[in-house]
Amino acid sequence: MDAAAAIFCRVPSARYSAGIFALAGNMSQHDPRIDAYIARSAEFAQPILERVRAWVHEACPQVEETLKWGMPTFVHAGAILCGMAAFKQHATFGFWRHAQVLGEGEPREGMGSFGKLTRLSDLPLKKDLLPLIRKAMQLNEALAQGKAPRKSSTARPALQAPEDLLAALARNAKAQATYLAFSPSKQRDYIEWVTEAKREDTRLRRIAEAVAWMAEGKSRNWKYER
Repeated sequence: MDAAAAIFCRVPSARYSAGIFALAGNMSQHDPRIDAYIARSAEFAQPILERVRAWVHEACPQVEETLKWGMPTFVHAGAILCGMAAFKQHATFGFWRHAQVLGEGEPREGMGSFGKLTRLSDLPLKKDLLPLIRKAMQLNEALAQGKAPRKSSTARPALQAPEDLLAALARNAKAQATYLAFSPSKQRDYIEWVTEAKREDTRLRRIAEAVAWMAEGKSRNWKYER
């Protein structure tokens, strides 16, 4: 081997090697199933999902990736931290403990915490989102240590069901019986879901779905109950 070849084949510097191993360590935290999920998502959704993923890893380097209910999910301290999903016309990103991270008064649209995302500009600013991710981390860590966050001693005021929902329930005896048998919190889940609709057609669709689900004895979040 000549001198030039010997120089070319030298062992990389410690600094270079450290950088490579650090990169490999970061990559090992990426679940290839999520790579595949993003790759097969609609073109508009791919940059949204990639950016959310990068910001979650930046805010929480110890985060673990997995798939739950077929959707990319981020886990920290043994519990779900947040998740994202892509649909035909929009993407979503949401915190598992939405109310504790964003506040009780912040409405939740579908599965996401920030509404329907159709472009990168729909995402919160990085300077606003990263602190929220860190807050969610702290909640998970506190729960893992048996330090559940204190709940307010003030009971949430009861919500009055809207007239259109009550009228629809009155036309379906099974649904109405289920609704009346629900706890106040389960009634509230349906009321908030209906009243948070921003469009009239969305509201009507939600009322129809709510009545159909309650006729089958189902709560608002039946899809996620075991």
